[in-house]
Amino acid sequence: MRIALIAHDEKKDDLIGFARNHEARLAQFDLIATGTTGARLMDATDLDVERKASGPLGGDMMIGAEVATGDCEAIVFIRDVLTAQPHEPDISALMRICDVHDVPLATNLSTAEHVIDGLAAEHDLD
Repeated sequence: MRIALIAHDEKKDDLIGFARNHEARLAQFDLIATGTTGARLMDATDLDVERKASGPLGGDMMIGAEVATGDCEAIVFIRDVLTAQPHEPDISALMRICDVHDVPLATNLSTAEHVIDGLAAEHDLD
């Protein structure tokens, strides 16, 4: 079970707090993340995270490719919707590929809780 963890710069602390609160559960998944987010997660937790390129350098697209091939089961992408992102087309493409392949995509902490709870229940984890 592979889950992607992504956060915009202004939301990285929120994602790290989420990961700390759910560290035991997240440790049961194969985790991937965009570059800086992955580094920060590994620094702040004991989680093992495979890092892709940073979002603006193609990391979102790399994760989208894993969704398209069926290798990524869910994405937690804590977005900063109040700040323009230079790679917004990549973000839109990632969201679209999740819709096309029916892959859960959490874009805030509330939905992230539900996605993690749902995956844990589906795979009988805890």
